[in-house]
Amino acid sequence: MMTNTTDWKAALNSKEDFKNFITDYFAKHEELTGNYENTSYYEYYTVRLDSKAGLIITLTTGINTTGNLGVSPVPFKDVERLSVEQFRQLILNKKFADMHTSLADVFKTVAGVPDAMKE
Repeated sequence: MMTNTTDWKAALNSKEDFKNFITDYFAKHEELTGNYENTSYYEYYTVRLDSKAGLIITLTTGINTTGNLGVSPVPFKDVERLSVEQFRQLILNKKFADMHTSLADVFKTVAGVPDAMKE
């Protein structure tokens, strides 16, 4: 999904480098998507870069229904807008310790998606 895990981490050191990295990433990839799902809950997120609004993170969450209830709860959709610099500061403040973390993993963490590996 990402070219090189260390590329985005190296770019974090400079506001301009990180902006260039994010701009280049979204020039090559229209959006970044991901999801988390278990038997009772699901979450889908999409990240896009808009030239005016910055990063737009759309998060859709819902409850998986089991049985024959006939009615499924309506999913909740939330849209967050962050500048590229706000996103960089958020990453820096979260202090991602794992050097093998991909940018997609960072978006998942920032979006609040639980780690599927920890179940």
